[in-house]
Amino acid sequence: MDGPRHQYRWLQNGRQFLRRLLAVIGRARRSVRMEFYIFAPDHAGHAVCEALIDAARRGVEVRVLVDALGSDALPPGFWTPLVTAGGQVREFNPLKLRRLPIRDHRKLVVIDEEHAGVGGFNVAEEYAGDGVTHGWADAGLAITGPVARVLAKEFDRMWRIAKAPQQWFARIRRGQRPPSISVSPELELLLSGPGRFASAFQLRLREDLATAARIQIASAYFLPTLRQRQLFRMAARRGVPVQIVVPGKSDVALSRRAARHLYARLLRAGVEIYEYEPQVMHTKLVVTERAVYVGSANLDTRSLHINYELMLRLTDPEVVAGGSAIFEQLRQRSRRILWPEWQRSRSWFSRLRDGFAYWILARADPYVTRWLAVAPR
Repeated sequence: MDGPRHQYRWLQNGRQFLRRLLAVIGRARRSVRMEFYIFAPDHAGHAVCEALIDAARRGVEVRVLVDALGSDALPPGFWTPLVTAGGQVREFNPLKLRRLPIRDHRKLVVIDEEHAGVGGFNVAEEYAGDGVTHGWADAGLAITGPVARVLAKEFDRMWRIAKAPQQWFARIRRGQRPPSISVSPELELLLSGPGRFASAFQLRLREDLATAARIQIASAYFLPTLRQRQLFRMAARRGVPVQIVVPGKSDVALSRRAARHLYARLLRAGVEIYEYEPQVMHTKLVVTERAVYVGSANLDTRSLHINYELMLRLTDPEVVAGGSAIFEQLRQRSRRILWPEWQRSRSWFSRLRDGFAYWILARADPYVTRWLAVAPR
């Protein structure tokens, strides 16, 4: 798909993502920047690491940023061959109590400041399937064009933050709002990070939800803010189709229970809720008739207020249509939750359990994060 100055390609599953990642690393001439929450020491991780080592030996500048918590399965010495070949690796936030809550949840690849990729994929075997018969369901976007230089600068900023964590301590104290960056008429970079106020991603999303004629959302961890839930209900009540796909199977059971705590009011307002059944769904996608959001952020408390996230908002009609097609594939493979059946299926214990899960993730988690990061006792 060709935009005015960019070329776009949707990556519809992890198998496409891994092939694309290995191919662009193999063609790299000058630089490779990679930022992932999870980098696993499995077949997929070793394949990518070997490609990075080959690139470093060719004289390519290779820098890898991984989150210390998300990638804690990496054994000591995993990166030694890459460093020996000339590559550089940094971990975001060592696993210390005060620094534990704030994570780098972003997924970003920039090659030669010409090619870039964003989405929900991590480098691990569970992401390397088709999302239907095996492997988690996810989506991403590969881009060639000027945005790659902007994303390279954004990677460099996080590379510096990883070395100087006081920057995010100050952000929590001041409640700083990460900026939005207009790259071209059809493409906007929206960032979020630790802080009490709404991020650029949240503010832009509110504007789109308030005026949308169609709303399609796929969120691996679904715990939207009160304002977002109000916008969903208001849109449904004025006749706008509001369709939300969440996981029927999840790697975080607590998140799934917390999301179910919110079903009742949304269903009564006319919002359509679907649970994806074939595999774990890890997709992060928002589509209206005019725009599509793709990147690393879920609609949950951690993505919206605690973790570092990166989203793109695109208005190119072909890109929007491609995002809507991916959403529709997810929806067709999902079970619709209908209000009468849902109401009858809810025991007092299930409501209590789900309400408790909601309280932990939506209330306790942000409080504990601020307490540890700002004024630990």
